[in-house]
Amino acid sequence: MAFWSVREELSQENRLRRSYYELLRDEMDQYMIEYGLIESYRNFCDQGEAYPFVEKRELKPRAILPDVEYKCQNAFLVIFVEDTIPDILKKYIRFFDANKTTKGNLLRTKALPLSGEFDRYHKYLESARFTDFLRILLPVDYALLIQRDPASRSKNRYLLSHFHVRIDWPIADAAENLAQHLRYISKDLYEKGDKYAEDIQKKFFEYYGLPVMVGGRRTAACVAAQYLRRIPCISTIYAGSSESRALMRFSERGVSKTVLMKFSEEEIRQISETRNINIRSFKKHYVTAREGGGGICIFQASYAYNNPARPPEDGKLREIKPDLNWLSVDAQQVLPKPGVRQYPPLPLNIIYS
Repeated sequence: MAFWSVREELSQENRLRRSYYELLRDEMDQYMIEYGLIESYRNFCDQGEAYPFVEKRELKPRAILPDVEYKCQNAFLVIFVEDTIPDILKKYIRFFDANKTTKGNLLRTKALPLSGEFDRYHKYLESARFTDFLRILLPVDYALLIQRDPASRSKNRYLLSHFHVRIDWPIADAAENLAQHLRYISKDLYEKGDKYAEDIQKKFFEYYGLPVMVGGRRTAACVAAQYLRRIPCISTIYAGSSESRALMRFSERGVSKTVLMKFSEEEIRQISETRNINIRSFKKHYVTAREGGGGICIFQASYAYNNPARPPEDGKLREIKPDLNWLSVDAQQVLPKPGVRQYPPLPLNIIYS
């Protein structure tokens, strides 16, 4: 199975591309937090509804999430690829001329509300109007695809190339592909019986930090993340759902969940003192909104793969053990507000406290 190369294995040209991609991804991270979390919170406030904060227990691996859809929570799916997806993969990631981000396509599908203000340059990440263009398309069904412009041979340019992109790879195929990689099966998902195949599919969702058989965008996100391992480059998938109230991010670094978390005034004081930050500076750079005598911050949990979720060192076939955890909490951080550049994330162990 072809997969991404680490920086030291790349040519100088591709190292430069990797650096540029990671720089753009840092900016995308910031924008997706703004749109997925902060704007969602404002939506609830505008409707006079209390925001349904994610509970700490929901951030534990294998957590069972409440099955409630919140209309005010922004839902989206964005695929951001370091290189260009080859045409041979269009069978399961559906990007064609009909869903390219051309003015004609956007107007025909009513995805573009302002027909007179479209400029084809807005679709490029280097455009000052890119985030405005992205924001218009984020609510559109299915996924948005951002990739390197294949026409930019001498210069790495990235653009939002397609919208309404469907991920049609079957879950069973994705789970089979992962199980082969991890050496739980040799060829076929059902080679050890139906129960074994069912266990593998459950573990596939756990591998991506999701409850079993979750709804549309999150399932599409983890299936796309697995499918894109066929390309020897890195990719990043952002998913927001109306149920999870979290920004899910799948990349070569693994899985992370970013949520809004409410802290009391005393908790804010303790965090500030522990990290040796002036409390006024903390509130200015980390607190996105004030509520009920406390403050709302951006909290990110990152997850690491345990041994059962990594290929065995000896390469031999092994038996799946459903009771073993595949993920563990790796890092817990309070993030600075989007746009804050001089303050770092602050470690904060809270999930198991």
